[in-house]
Amino acid sequence: MRKVLVIGGVAGGASAAARLRRLDEHANIIMFERGEYISYANCGLPYYIGGDIKDRSALTLQTPESFKSRFNVDVRIFNEVISINPNDKNVEVKDHRTGKIYVESYDKLILSPGAEAVRPNIKGFDNARVFTLRNIPDTYRIKDYINQEKPKSAVVVGGGYIGIEMAENLKHAGLDVTVVEFADHVIAPLDFDMASDVHNHIREKGVHLILGDGVKEITDQGAALKITLGKQDIYADMVIMSVGVRPDSTLAKIAGLSLNERGAIIVDEHMRTSDDSIYAVGDAVEITDYITGTKGYIPLAGPANKQGRIAADNICGIETVYKGTQGSGILKCFDLTVATTGITEKQAKTLNLNYEKSFTYSASHASYYPGAVSMSIKLIFHKDNGKILGAQIVGYEGVDKRLDVLATAIRANMTVYDLTELELAYAPPFSSAKDPVNMAGYVAENILTGKTRIFHFDEVDKLPRDGSVTLLDIRSDMEYENGSIDGFMNITVDELRKNLHRLDKSKPVYVTCQIGLRGHTACRILSQNGFECYNLSGGYRLYNSIYHKAEQKGQENYKLNEETMVVAANITTVEVDACGLQCPGPIMKLSEAVKNASEGDVIEIKTTDPAFAADVESWCKRTGNTFGGVHSEKGISKAIIKKGGVAACVNYSDGNNKNIIVFSGDLDKAIASFIIANTAASMGRKVTMFFTFWGLNILRKPEKVSVKKDIISKMFGAMMPRGSKKLGLSKMNMGGMGAKMIRMVMKNKNIDDLESLIKASIDNGVELIACSMSMDVMGITMDELIDGVKISGAATMLANGEESDMSLFI
Repeated sequence: MRKVLVIGGVAGGASAAARLRRLDEHANIIMFERGEYISYANCGLPYYIGGDIKDRSALTLQTPESFKSRFNVDVRIFNEVISINPNDKNVEVKDHRTGKIYVESYDKLILSPGAEAVRPNIKGFDNARVFTLRNIPDTYRIKDYINQEKPKSAVVVGGGYIGIEMAENLKHAGLDVTVVEFADHVIAPLDFDMASDVHNHIREKGVHLILGDGVKEITDQGAALKITLGKQDIYADMVIMSVGVRPDSTLAKIAGLSLNERGAIIVDEHMRTSDDSIYAVGDAVEITDYITGTKGYIPLAGPANKQGRIAADNICGIETVYKGTQGSGILKCFDLTVATTGITEKQAKTLNLNYEKSFTYSASHASYYPGAVSMSIKLIFHKDNGKILGAQIVGYEGVDKRLDVLATAIRANMTVYDLTELELAYAPPFSSAKDPVNMAGYVAENILTGKTRIFHFDEVDKLPRDGSVTLLDIRSDMEYENGSIDGFMNITVDELRKNLHRLDKSKPVYVTCQIGLRGHTACRILSQNGFECYNLSGGYRLYNSIYHKAEQKGQENYKLNEETMVVAANITTVEVDACGLQCPGPIMKLSEAVKNASEGDVIEIKTTDPAFAADVESWCKRTGNTFGGVHSEKGISKAIIKKGGVAACVNYSDGNNKNIIVFSGDLDKAIASFIIANTAASMGRKVTMFFTFWGLNILRKPEKVSVKKDIISKMFGAMMPRGSKKLGLSKMNMGGMGAKMIRMVMKNKNIDDLESLIKASIDNGVELIACSMSMDVMGITMDELIDGVKISGAATMLANGEESDMSLFI
């Protein structure tokens, strides 16, 4: 009869002991646990603190008595193995209840000591109001402190899985919470770009987030704790330290087993250590990365349970192997679900892999079926063969399902091409005919086969704004006006074919839409018409999520502000359901509802578009409607808007816009106007040029246009210069000789002529506006103006002036 000792009674140890018994009914199995609890739910501990799990007993999946009854295993709690003697094949054990130390022999030994919380070298770490969370006693201490001392605020140090879960649950417990993370983003298995949505969501839920800073010292400051960071001081009533874990390998070290540099126990594929009679499993062991084949350390419950089973198999003569860990994990962050598998882009860069990435945004199920919410998927894949290296998903409903499919695909060594062929279950309440996993595959395939060339968010601001490339936003007018990237001009995808003549085939075209889908369509149009085209992967949505920091608000500020709506008996409330629609669908439905409403009516709109919550307030400011608040829950945003209102809203900007009013029709002044405009646009400023009276001649087409006019308008048209090439100088015109001379000098000096400056301004996104009143007075029609000019009135000019830090009258 074999005798097997198991050290550690949680995930890996309990799994190993149960598997041993199922394989060998007659083995003598003893399991040692230094604490009081075995087989408890580590991952559920934060949710007991937050109140989602209310019964303490729910945290323990097995008791020593139930485990003994079912598996006939001798479970010894409060018994700590203090040394292993491999030569004698025995261990020394201390019974903490009696203080007695005794020796127990073994034939085989399984080490499952787990990991311990990292204890950083911070002064004040041992303060009684500083806690760590690793086991059930830690959980009870935190819960009891909250119940008894009634703290109002807490700082969570560390933005990993446990740190984020603790932040959420402390917030649910009623505390004001701050998360401090030394890195530039939370959740290490995410890349920074995907973590941006998580950052914005955390802030929207009222949690303060400090990134790129660390704790130096914790001191008592009266009734509060003073937490000294590298860049500032913050105060709180309690601190949760969650800066990571390290392998608890003290016993292994004493026994002389091989450890790696991090202190993890080195094992082979059978989970054997350097001693053939000793196996090790769980959070204390070194793993092999399934994707890269490199050695690493990934402490997760799933691998620990599998390793325990494999160790038991090999002890019982079944040669099972552990093929590596790919790091599949999932996290609840308030309403968001965050899931990862495989390697990150950061790891791919470190390993110098020839990789590419793609970003897709898909609805959890058919968009026309109620309740569809979006998820963001980042796929990392090998350029040479399309092999999937990693995946990250941030969203709401259905994230777990898609991550599991992608994790399975990685385990099966599938490629992005294989994702396009997966036949996944479809019905409108559950998915779409093209599942989000299929869509991720399609996009990656298009990239690898050259059907679309892409550029990424971190390249956008490096693109030149000097007219050497064309920057094109092909979203709708409404989307563009609600927010755009500096320097990108707007031609909608539906109008693109009719406006190809406005684009220069000698210049590369960089296209953006909202999420990349319409951008692919635009690039296909352009590339087949002779243009070199690049599509922004992830579109404006990804760019904006990274560079737009969500306003720090408490959840209470997101409650719908019914009082400001002044709801009265004669006010109508209009309910609009825009769930499932992608941008600009929700804004368009809102615009239509407001248009049909009476002054003072209230519109309540629900949507699942992730951009809507950020867009709706600026839309209200731009259109003069009262914003009553927005509340987001589980991916559904509900906003209240009152038509009109006591506080008419205006467009707000960062104050960097430039407003140029061109009154003159003189060549020299026109040249100066466009030089200033192009310079400002190249600096990333939004520039508006308002042409009125004689300035309209600059925008006239050089050729004669057949239009019907009255006699006075015809006389005006005949006397005025037709287009920029006919303009005279304000000084020394000399019957047109001066203008010719200045053009010749500019050519000799390699200075762009006025016509080139005008075209560059359009390419740079400068907005050219013709005054409608002046056009009527001067008898100029829209057909006579060059392409790319808009018509507006003085109100637009004044509004642009209010948004600008500089207005020039030329």
